[in-house]
Amino acid sequence: MSKTKGRVTLPSESNFLEETKEMLDRWGADALRDSDGTKLDDDIKSLDAKIYTTYFVARGHNEFAKQHMDECQQMLLMSKHNLATGDTLSIDFLDGYYREQVVADYVHDPKKWWEIIDRTTGGVVPASDWEVDQENDLVTIKNAKPFHEYTVSFFVYAIWDPTQMYNHITNDWGDKPHEIPFDVRQPNSGAFAKDYLKQWLIDNPSTDVVRFTTFFYHFTLVFNADAKEKFVDWFGYGATVSIKALEEFEEEYGYALRPEDIVDNGYYNSTFRVPTKAYRDYMDFIQRFVAKKAKELVALTHEAGREAMMFLGDNWIGTEPYGPYFESIGLDAVVGSVGGGATLRLISDIPGVKYTEGRFLPYFFPDTFYEGNDPCIEAVDNWLSARRALMRNPVDRIGYGGYLSLAYKFPKFVDYIEKVTDEFRLIYDNVKGKKPYCGLKVGILNSWGKIRSWQPYMVAHALWYKQTYSYFGILESLSGAAVDVQFLSFDDIRENGVPADIDVIINAGDAGTAFSGGEEWLDEKLTTTIREWVYNGGGFLGVGDPTAVHHGGRFFQLADIMGVDKELGFTLSTDKYFKTALDAHFITEDRISDFDFGESKHDIYALSANTEIIEYSNNEVHMASNRYGKGRGVYISGLPYSYENTRLLMRAMFYAAGKEDQYHIWYADNLNCEVNAYPESGKYAILNNSNETQTTNFYDGDGNCESITLEPCEILWR
Repeated sequence: MSKTKGRVTLPSESNFLEETKEMLDRWGADALRDSDGTKLDDDIKSLDAKIYTTYFVARGHNEFAKQHMDECQQMLLMSKHNLATGDTLSIDFLDGYYREQVVADYVHDPKKWWEIIDRTTGGVVPASDWEVDQENDLVTIKNAKPFHEYTVSFFVYAIWDPTQMYNHITNDWGDKPHEIPFDVRQPNSGAFAKDYLKQWLIDNPSTDVVRFTTFFYHFTLVFNADAKEKFVDWFGYGATVSIKALEEFEEEYGYALRPEDIVDNGYYNSTFRVPTKAYRDYMDFIQRFVAKKAKELVALTHEAGREAMMFLGDNWIGTEPYGPYFESIGLDAVVGSVGGGATLRLISDIPGVKYTEGRFLPYFFPDTFYEGNDPCIEAVDNWLSARRALMRNPVDRIGYGGYLSLAYKFPKFVDYIEKVTDEFRLIYDNVKGKKPYCGLKVGILNSWGKIRSWQPYMVAHALWYKQTYSYFGILESLSGAAVDVQFLSFDDIRENGVPADIDVIINAGDAGTAFSGGEEWLDEKLTTTIREWVYNGGGFLGVGDPTAVHHGGRFFQLADIMGVDKELGFTLSTDKYFKTALDAHFITEDRISDFDFGESKHDIYALSANTEIIEYSNNEVHMASNRYGKGRGVYISGLPYSYENTRLLMRAMFYAAGKEDQYHIWYADNLNCEVNAYPESGKYAILNNSNETQTTNFYDGDGNCESITLEPCEILWR
């Protein structure tokens, strides 16, 4: 039985009453929710708990959708590249797409709205040079140029919601109907969304919290011919693109968007792309529309005396919790899935709501809860990684999702989550509303800035990617570190300079991406502003390909600050004599094992004898520092998440900021341990982030040292 109660949401399902009562008691839960594929019966709704009910605005209403198939959501897609070997080329533009998810839009004139591009030259094929065979979904190009490649950018109707499709396939739902998504920008759909909610609120009197999952437009998720994910961008606006949206955009902005502005060479304006002006305008256009329409639904919910909660996922596009219009929606709460510390902070830092909630892992689905598997392994890893971030800024509630009946069959798991829920409530009571001690203020600099707070380097929410883990580790480390974090855009620096309270700027990412910056660094105002700031005492930390764009004999445009650049092959004739690493450096004093730079970057070299080479191997520099006027630059070739790399990052930031003398304040020298202090309440906590007993030297706020031994996973409060 739980020692404390509250702040926990439990999933349940029909015909599971007695077991639900037991789990409410054991986990101290005070709210019950349904999940995709489950329903709560009246007996469960009558329990002493707040009732969350999942509400789908733009799917799950097939009776309406089938009567208005011309108001289905639309997408602009691009075909495969097709090679012309003669002067005529026929293209099956749906080749590779899942035809149960999308169908071609022939309601609107393809000649007006589609675009055929010669990808060899980049030119647009005149509409007079191609025809559409609607019966066979073929585009035939005449006057094609042999051995040029061509693509078709075409509109489709989306006839199956991608999340329901994923759950349908994962859980083998068989002949359960495919849920059809409709577009509230259309007149009938917009009216239906409001009218249905009004009646639904009357018909569901036991619902306390309407859990909007989410509002109108799903993140871009398109499946291939084998019903597997073909393209997924958790930030993608692909499902918002309709003929009506483009017409209204042109009317408001005074210029028309081309299909290429949306399909973007097949990159679909991925969050890794440096955003164009047209795409930024389109995002803003959609955000204002979504905020206005969502506000109407939230107002109806409040008029009925219920709370409105948004799930940060599925149909969340256009809400942008860190964007300029989010607070105007008037939501009571946001709930999101917690994959680790960074995603915890993504939720907990959201402004303008009464409370936030994290849905922890694992999800109670059969892909995890099956005979022979131990779901505790994922649960422990998820909890320990998120707990670091909870110590900095906790969510107000935690919860789980899926089939409770599955989790109930695993007693060891039930026992573990009982401990987790008690520990969460203890953390919350000690931490919430208490500003923790911060040794530094760090600015994360990229093309997106504030609107992508805690979201850089994500592709699909919280999933590991080979090309990103060496950067995402920075955010994961910072999520639980004793620093204040601000997300800055290049426009912020251009317009306002570097904020006065920033100690260190971090720029990290692959060359050409929105996170490194690409051609943003060709702006002399940007480079000179940061140079002057570092020269006068600021700190700059570059990871991977920071400030990278080939220009003026440099690849790293701020190579002079970091003391290193990347060999592109153009300066092989220039001898490079600076290869000797220092025997010791402040940044590496905690190192107890080999460096882990992840995918790393290769062919980095020191610019001069003044560069402090910290790690040199394989004939290249992987870590270096450099004095620049009164300031310092640091370069690291990659930083996957680990406790050792978290410590390396902390030391690198303190060194770049010139604050080494303040490093041993609220500090534990054991890499597996961390300290969080709360000056307002006079409390501090020493964490053991491992599942083993740890002994550490602990330094308090005055730098006094004592030896502390912590049990596995223990938090010692003082």
